[in-house]
Amino acid sequence: MAAIALALSGCATAPGGGTETTPGSAGTTEAPSSGLYSDFSACMISDAGGFDDKSFNQSSWEGVVKAEADFGIVTHQAESQGQVDYVPNLESMQANNCDITITVGFLLKDATEAHATNNPDSKFAIVDDNTIALPNVKSLVFKTSEAAFLAGYVAAGYSKTGTVATFGGLALPTVTIFMDGFVTVEIVIFDLDDTTTTTSRPLENLG
Repeated sequence: MAAIALALSGCATAPGGGTETTPGSAGTTEAPSSGLYSDFSACMISDAGGFDDKSFNQSSWEGVVKAEADFGIVTHQAESQGQVDYVPNLESMQANNCDITITVGFLLKDATEAHATNNPDSKFAIVDDNTIALPNVKSLVFKTSEAAFLAGYVAAGYSKTGTVATFGGLALPTVTIFMDGFVTVEIVIFDLDDTTTTTSRPLENLG
C-alpha cells in the first residue's frame, strides 16, 4: 500500500467509482462510488504462490484491497502460475493503462526491469527486491532480519536446553534473511533472573 500512497500523492481527486478484483482471477468488479481517486488504477502481479498463499503475495494484495477501500482506486490483478507468466502478465497490466504496476517477489526482478526499461513513462514497484536502478521503479523491501532476531530472542527465553533453531524451506534471499536474523541471537548466556544475554555479532551488521 505504501507504493500506492506515494503514487496517489501526485494525483488530483476525482468523483466516481473504482473497481477491484478477487484473488485468483483476472478482471474487475464494481466497487463503491465514493472513492477519492477513482481515476487511479493500481495493478498487481503475483509470484507463482498466488494471492491466497498466506504469505507475501496475499499480504501484498490485501494492501491493494485496503487502498481500494480507503481511496476508491481501480484495481487489477494477474496471478502467475510460473515464471513463463511474468512477461505476459506485465503486458496485460500495461494494456490496462495502470498508473502503477506492482510485482510481488524478487523472482519477477528481470521481467520487471526489462518491462520498466521499455516503458519509461509507466510507474512500477517490486516487493522484496532493491536491485533495479531505474527512476520509474520503487523497491519495497523490509528489515525482516530485525523481526526474526526478536523471534530468536523469544525462543531463547522459552528454551529449556539453551539451544534454539530455525528451519527454512528454500535457500532464497527472503528465507535466509529471516534465518540470519534468528540465529544472530546465538545465546551464550540467558539468565531468567536478570535477562542477561550475549550475542555473537551485532544486529546492525545484517543486510
